[in-house]
Formats: sequence, structure tokens, C-alpha cells
Amino acid sequence: MTTGLIPGGPSPDRPTGAHMPHQRRDPVGHGALHVDNRTRSSVITARAAATFDPVGRSVASARSFVRDTLQGWGFADIVDDAVVLTSELVTNAVVHAGTSADVLCLRSDEGVRIEVADRYPEREIPLQGSPVNMGSPDREGGRGLQLCAALAACWGVEYTPTHKQVWFQLDLPERPVGTRAAGPSLPADLLPLADGRVRVAVVQIDRTGAISSWNEDADDLFGYAAEQVIGKPLTDLAAWPHTPGTSTGIAEALQLSRWEGSYGIRGANGRVTPVYASHLRVRDTDGEPSTVCLLVRDHERAVLQTPLRVPASDTSATSEAQSTDPFEVFIGSPAPDDLDGLLQRTVERARDMLDGDSAFLLLATDDETELEVRASTGLPSARQRFARVPVEAGPGRYGSARMPAVHEDLTMVPGAVPLLNGTGMRSVVTVPLKVEGRLTGSLGVAAEAPARYSNEEALRLQFAADRIALAVESARLGELERLRRGSLSFLVEASDLLAGTLDRDQTLALMAQMTVPTLATWCAVYTIADQASEPYLSYVLHEDEELIDGIKSLLSKIAPPDPVPTPGARVWSAPAEAAHQAALRTSMRSLGLGEPPHRVSTGIGPTLATASAVGGETVVLPLVARNRVIGMLTLGKPTDEHFRQEILELAEDLSRRAALALDNARLYSERTAISQSLQRSLLPPELPEIDGVEVEVIYRAAGEGNEVGGDFYDLFPISDGAYGFAIGDVCGTGPNAAAVTGLARHALRLLAREGLSGPAVLERLNSAILDEGARSRFLTLLYGELRPQEDGSAELKVVCAGHPLPLRLRQDGTVEPAAEPQPLLGVMEDLELYEQTVTLDPGDVLLCVTDGVTERREGSRMLGDDGLTDVLTTCTGLTAGAVAARIMRAVERFASDAPSDDMAILAMRVPGIHKD
Repeated sequence: MTTGLIPGGPSPDRPTGAHMPHQRRDPVGHGALHVDNRTRSSVITARAAATFDPVGRSVASARSFVRDTLQGWGFADIVDDAVVLTSELVTNAVVHAGTSADVLCLRSDEGVRIEVADRYPEREIPLQGSPVNMGSPDREGGRGLQLCAALAACWGVEYTPTHKQVWFQLDLPERPVGTRAAGPSLPADLLPLADGRVRVAVVQIDRTGAISSWNEDADDLFGYAAEQVIGKPLTDLAAWPHTPGTSTGIAEALQLSRWEGSYGIRGANGRVTPVYASHLRVRDTDGEPSTVCLLVRDHERAVLQTPLRVPASDTSATSEAQSTDPFEVFIGSPAPDDLDGLLQRTVERARDMLDGDSAFLLLATDDETELEVRASTGLPSARQRFARVPVEAGPGRYGSARMPAVHEDLTMVPGAVPLLNGTGMRSVVTVPLKVEGRLTGSLGVAAEAPARYSNEEALRLQFAADRIALAVESARLGELERLRRGSLSFLVEASDLLAGTLDRDQTLALMAQMTVPTLATWCAVYTIADQASEPYLSYVLHEDEELIDGIKSLLSKIAPPDPVPTPGARVWSAPAEAAHQAALRTSMRSLGLGEPPHRVSTGIGPTLATASAVGGETVVLPLVARNRVIGMLTLGKPTDEHFRQEILELAEDLSRRAALALDNARLYSERTAISQSLQRSLLPPELPEIDGVEVEVIYRAAGEGNEVGGDFYDLFPISDGAYGFAIGDVCGTGPNAAAVTGLARHALRLLAREGLSGPAVLERLNSAILDEGARSRFLTLLYGELRPQEDGSAELKVVCAGHPLPLRLRQDGTVEPAAEPQPLLGVMEDLELYEQTVTLDPGDVLLCVTDGVTERREGSRMLGDDGLTDVLTTCTGLTAGAVAARIMRAVERFASDAPSDDMAILAMRVPGIHKD
């Protein structure tokens, strides 16, 4: 930026503010815009010119330049209007048009003319008399001409082939020289009421809050002599509060640098006298602080009360000013209909109004214990958004968030405004937003220079905050209602998804996918197997899949969070710290300042992208189910981002539902594992190899998660050269049927190895089943003994107790039953069973199945014994395995529905004799 001050008369003394650019004093005309040849009715007495580069910071510099120039000329009454108009016009040039801006201030005896030129002229120069399109108020740009029309005495737009120039003129109000503020002449009956002699009590309070000075007017007003009150705390006399909406005590008000308001003083007669007070905190030459209090009767407040500053352009239009909405005056019309837009417009207007370098707005939580950053300008908003600070904790600025406050130099009180730490801001003014006496937020404006703000700016900002507080609270409640409706919908959908699965791994994946990116940028789920186990990193998800492995590697290198059962989210700083250290090491290695490359461990290491991904706020929510911590849900944001309170509350609700779903999945998995282990124990461990006989078994249990049902099979050695085989079907399904299955299989092996015949084995098994009483189930069973012969055949002794008959396939393709039906087991006590002998010649096949095969249905059709026989006739020459597979395929293809009954197929084949 280049500037030039061009005196047209005696050069006024100009103040040296922090935002003053480097000045150069040139001869008349040098550095000025080409406007000297224009005819003006007044004499130009001073000029000041500056050029600003096309960067965002130039807008604030232009405001400072105009403010300092006009204050140096003694035109404080029109500074605000000039700064607002200049800010809009320079913004149009350097931000929207993208060119540098030339600003020229001209002083005359009637007022000030300011010209702003840029290097982006319109394509067409408007014809004289044609209507001027000043833009839509809804647009970010284009409002400068509207403001000129509203605030300036006159204005205009001038074009050249290379420049576009907008100028406006502000006339000076007719006030005596040196007047800071003045009101109109009023009739005597409209003047403020006061007693015959206005008494101003001057009371001084020391560091401890005790009265150290008490003047005569204080004695007259309250009836106490000085010696009666000196040394006593002022709080003993004050009746607090009288100021509407003030919820803090007078002791806190006495600690502020400036304060104005109403309260009461209890006099010697016991009555409370309402007073209006102005407090100023000072220090003596030894540095000892004290507070000077000026007090008048409340109805005489006009003596002390700071008048509200009214723009000079409004003094001549009283009726119009009364009809103008103060909210629209500050925010503009139309106001944004969304909360974020309203808050952003608010901080920008507040910054411009006080010519600040930055501004911020915080909203209070429902319990008013914390403030949450919701909008800012001139600050790293992405880093600070949704950051939270306590309202009452600590001695700093937020300890007095319910009162206006001015800090002239933040370097003298480090940490007084936590939001501004490390931003370079020196002075700040903050005011509360209140609705019906309740704190709803805080609005602040800050500058890089010290001592920029005083109590007067605090009052102006408070006046604006009072106008927007209700609109902000209404928009916040609307947003909160929309968020709560969305939260309910989200939780309903999440509950449905979590209830739809009992698989542990799928539950973990659902938990992560529901939180990313809806609630967080990344998440990690830790699980705890039992109380003696350490948390285990089970699942990691990031909205960018390429970063998942890096985050998992980073988290695996740090200790997991403590499994604390306390509900709610708690901040976990370890990932951000580890990410910072990893990024630092990576940067040092890339610069050759760290470990040599050969010392870097192999594998996926945390990169700079990974460090940035987990460098923000990280919170941990416990997963508690059935009064036990079963894991932790960790949610994270990228570098320097924070969670908003509503999101954390929603995440807490989700964690409770997810914990129960995860525990249900764990219990189901454990019970399934136990069930499957028990079921597998009911099946033979493996089939023995029989010389001269091929054996194949296919088993399918009906029902999800079942490995064994009511059907069973077995093949086991009995003695040298003899083998027992069985295939059976227990009535019913479930654990009771499986219990009978286990009893039958183990009893068959034990009894057969005792040397008993087939009928004797089944009769004893029948007695054992009946002994089970109510738990007994009837059983169909095909039992036999197989003995291979030296001639290549095999001899079978078979007992078929109520079971589907075994089928014998000969080499010529004929199929016939290989046994006769006999009574089933588990029904009658006395059974008379007999065994039949069957000889399998080389190439013959014996097929044994359960009724799940023959009773396979498709509507009214059933496969039946005839259908099974037809399939078996096509299996001539096939191995035992091929026969069993063809039968199973035929059964599965017979119907489209899944089988509803258990199925077992046992195929035994005597291979033919091969001659060399």
C-alpha cells in the first residue's frame, strides 16, 4: 500500500495509530487521483491519498486510513459513516473486482469527499439519465452504492477507459468546535428532572472493595458521615441489582475497568435510594488499583449517562429513524434466514462498526456454563469453530462474560480472552448477548493495536448486541429444533441397522459407518474381551479410505484410552500429540535433520497427511452394556477442529445403542461357538478307510447356525475286518433332539464293540431312550455291520428300525430295497428286531438316506422313494462320492426353497475287480 498526504493549507496534526501506513509527504498533486480539474463549489483545504493492494487485509487498512485521516482533521462526527462506506467500496474493488484500490480523502469547509477508484471499469458506460443498477441486497457485493445513497449527502460514479471511480460526500453537522456530542434544543418541560442542586456522590473503593473516600454529597444523599463508612465494603451498602438483565454482583462490577448502570444504596434511615453509577478503575503512582464511583439519584442519570451516538445523517429524519428497525440498520436488509449467515453478518458488521481487525461471536450452552465459538472474521475460523470455553472459570475475560468488558492490552493479562491467544490481537471489547436476562452469547471486536477501545465503544457494541440478541436466539432455537429432529431420525435409523445383525464384525463396521462422516471425520472402535483384558483396536474408519491404514498404524503406537465407565464424551489428547510428533519427525527427516533413512522402521508409517487427519479434537465415549465397559468409541476431527456440543450429545446416544448391539452380538457369537462346538462333538471326527469299500457321506443341517440337527450318521470299526455303520433321524429339532442324537451315536459305538448283535444293540438303545423320560424322542435308525470279503464283495447285516429303506444299485442299473421295515425306537419297551444279510457284489452301491431327502417338497410335489430310485438308476458306474453328490444335486434342484429338514446321505460302493 502506498499513501500520500497532500496539504492544501496548514497540515493538521495526525495521530499515529497502529494501522497508520507509512506516510510520504509530497508536493501538491503528486500521488493524487485525477480529480483536480473538476469544478467544486467549496475550497479544498487538505488531501490524503492511499493505494491498497488486492488482498483481504487491505479492507481493514483502508478503514484505518480513513478513520485516522478524518480524526486528524477533527471530523469525528462523520467518521463512522465514512468508514462504513469506504469499507464497502474497497471490498468491491480488492475482493470482488480483484484490483488495487485508490482512496482519496478531500477536506473542505463544508465536509469531506472520499473517492474510491479501481481498475475494473464496466464494459458499458451507462447513458446519462439511465437507471443505475445498484445490485441486489442479497448479494455479497454490490451494496456499496445502496449505502452511498442512504448515508451520503451526495454521491456519484465516474468512468474512464481504465478506471471506475465511486465518490461520496459527507456534510458536517452544525456544531460548535470541540463539542464531543450535543443534543437539540428542547422546551423546559422536556428537560430531565433534577433536584434544586444536583448532588454527585464520589466514592473511592480500594483493592479489597472497602470504601476509602466518601465526599460531602455522598453524606447528603445517603445520610452516612465519612467516618461511619470508611473501611467498610461497599457491598454492605449496595442493594444489587437494579440494572435489568444484570445477574452478577456489584463486587464483580467494581473489578471492571469501566461500568455504568443502576443499583441501590441503603441509607442510614434503612431506605434504599436508587442511584445511577459510573465506575472507573484507576491506579495511583505506586501501581495500587482502586475504583472511583460517581453516583447520582436514578432519575438524574442524564448527568452521568453516556449518550448513545446517533449518525449525523439521522438527526434530520426523526420520524423516519423512529420507523426504522434497529436490527435492520445493523444487520442490513434482508437479514440472512440461516443462523450461520446471521452470525457471520453480525461479526462482519461489528468489526466494521468499531474499525476492528477481527470480530467473533460465541453462543452459550443451555446451562450457560460454556461458550461455543460459532462465527469469526479476521481469525482462523476453521481452527476455532466450535471451540468451547467456560463462562465462570478463571480470572480472565470469560469470568465476566455476563458484563461488557474492555481490555486495552491483552499482553498485560495473558489468557484473558482464550480465543485470541496467538492471534496477535492486543485490544478487545466484548459484550454479552442476553434475552430476558439470560446469557445467550458474547460478541467481541479486537484490534492489533493496544488501547483502541474504551467504554464508549463497549456501549455502542452493547447497543448493537441488544438489537440482535433476540434474532440470534430465535435462529439458534430453530437450528436446534431442526438438529433434534434430524437426530431422532438418525437414531431411529441407527437402531434399525444395529438391530438387524448379530454378527460382531458387521456391528463394528456399522458403528463406524454411521459416525463417519455424519458425526466425525474419523473414528476408531476399541473392544474389551473381559475385565482382565486390555482394550484392543478393532476397527478404524476415515472418510478418506487412503488414510485408514496410516491412522491405524498411528493408533497402534500409542496406549489405548482408559476404559472409564463415566458417561459422556471426554477429550483424549494422545492422538493429536502423537500426530504432532510424527509430523515433526517426518519433516525433520525430509530436511535431513532427523534419523538416517536406514534407521526408519519398515511398514506403514504415519505421514504428514495422517498427522493432519488426527490432529484435531479427539473424544472418547465408553461403550457400556450390562454395567460393564465392553469398549470405547473414539471420534476425531482433522487439525484444529472441534466438536459442537449437539454432535457430542448425539454421539453419546448412539454409543449407548451401539454398546448394547455389540454386546448382543458378542453373546450371540459366544453362544453360537458353544453350540457349534457341542454340535460338532455329535458328529464322528472322521470316516475310517475301509479296504475294498468306498464310503462317502453328505450332511446338511437345516436352520441358521446349525451344524447338527436331528439327523446323524456314523461309521466306526468294531473288530478286525468288521465295521459298524448307522444313519438315523431323531423326531424334532433343537437341543433336545441333538441330545438324543448324541446318546444314540455314542451308545451304538459302545454296545457294538461289546460284541452284541445288531438287534441286541438297538434293543438296548431303545431302553436308554425310554429312560430319558420327558426328554425322550422316538428315533428311526438304520444300523448294520459291514465286513469286506476276500472275493471283492462285502457282506452287510442290516436292521432297519422305522427308517427309510436302504437302496441297492446293481451294475446292470436295477435298484431294489436292501432291507425290510421294522418298528422304530423310543416308542415301545419290548421290541423284537431281526437282522438281514445283504451281499454287495463288485460294482454295487448301497444308498442310505434320511427322510429329509425323500420328503423334499415343491408345492404338492414330493421327491419320494420313487424319485430317489429314478435318480439312483442314473448312477451306474459312478464312485461313491459321485453317487452322493448326484443325489444331493437332484434334491436341491427339486425345489427352489431352502431345505426345511435335515438331510444325510451315506453311500457305500464295492469297486469292481481290475485285472492286470
